[in-house]
Amino acid sequence: MKTLLKALPIAAFVALAGCANNTELSDARATAEAAQRSADEAKAAAAAAERAAADAQATANQALQTANEANTKIDSAFKKSMYK
Repeated sequence: MKTLLKALPIAAFVALAGCANNTELSDARATAEAAQRSADEAKAAAAAAERAAADAQATANQALQTANEANTKIDSAFKKSMYK
């Protein structure tokens, strides 16, 4: 009986220490899940930025092509006016 009474506080301490570890594990898991959500959001934002950059590049390429065509027409008109 005395041995049981001596072992009871030790068993209670071990049980409480185990609960603290479970709490810490739950906190760590929650932190990891929050970090994963943040990483997923960052990945989505990066993909959206990449699409926007591709659209901007396409618009710039189209503007360059239009400017080159306009320059060609202006050069042609200038050369024709020189021959008159």
